[in-house]
Amino acid sequence: MKFQLAVNLERMDASLDMREVARHTLEMVQMAEDGGFNIAWAAEHHALEMTIAPDPFQILTWWGAHTSKIRLGTAVAVAPYWHPIKLAGEAAFTDLITGGRLEFGIGSGAYQREFDRMYPGLKQTDGWKYMQEMLPAVLALWKGDYEHKGEFWSFPLATSVPKPLQQPHPPLWVAARAPITYDFAVKHGLNIMSWPLTRPMSEAELYKSRLDEAMANNPGRPRPIFAMMRHTAVYDRKEDWMVPVKAAQRQLGQFENLFKNLGDVKNGFPKELDLGDIANRAEYDAKMLSTNLMFGTPDEVIAKLRPYADLGVDEFTYYASLGLGLKEQKRSLELFCKEVIPAFVE
Repeated sequence: MKFQLAVNLERMDASLDMREVARHTLEMVQMAEDGGFNIAWAAEHHALEMTIAPDPFQILTWWGAHTSKIRLGTAVAVAPYWHPIKLAGEAAFTDLITGGRLEFGIGSGAYQREFDRMYPGLKQTDGWKYMQEMLPAVLALWKGDYEHKGEFWSFPLATSVPKPLQQPHPPLWVAARAPITYDFAVKHGLNIMSWPLTRPMSEAELYKSRLDEAMANNPGRPRPIFAMMRHTAVYDRKEDWMVPVKAAQRQLGQFENLFKNLGDVKNGFPKELDLGDIANRAEYDAKMLSTNLMFGTPDEVIAKLRPYADLGVDEFTYYASLGLGLKEQKRSLELFCKEVIPAFVE
């Protein structure tokens, strides 16, 4: 099993200085590189302090200037917010400037709140249609001159400038939950990023079954890399189990606000919902979070990871951004690198 890091510039309130947040995030990526991680992922989100990522390619270029070998990916570039020519060019330039380290992840978008601002009138549930038109256009632009006449974009003959350093193109990834996206990934040679949220192992098994079904429906297609993400926090003492749980509950209270598009966001900070008052409150029970998420001492986390390896997860994505203190985040990553990863090195 290989390992990936997903980390955001993140503020749960205004008490943290943005310069400290930026410095911390870069140091986490550098730690991951030194510790043997394969990929570091940057997201795309807008007008939200809990995920400060207005341009993932700018973030990756910054990380690339301060690292030398870890691969750098977008998780994900949100297709409806881009024009194909711009997306192709920015991605290719990032690949060039980082020495061919780009992992190109594309997706359909997460929050209706962002769609209301970035693409007013578009429903989040229709974002996948844009993604499925965008990707073939980007691939064609990376090859050379290409004219596009589609449902959402049309443009005369154009090409990507520059072209990607990696040929024929950087590795491709898509964020996948629905069966239609798994099928699209297998058909088009995209690797898969999956995220069971806070749900139990049965959710991970469901995603693997969707991959298996897509493979069965597309005989002869190569199997994509199957990555799975979980919030992760490793700590020294078992009695500290509530520290990451409380942090996660705070962040998830803001996440639920955004997911439900309640509109209660001030200066980029969503109001934290009382998780005890929401219909799906069982998903945020403290013991359930501690069990389902990758929280624990090194030995406990190793034991939790083994079922994912047995399931067929090729790469585990360590999601570091869960509202945890910066000191605790670094200690967690240090323990993971020193004590967890060696248990899975072949």
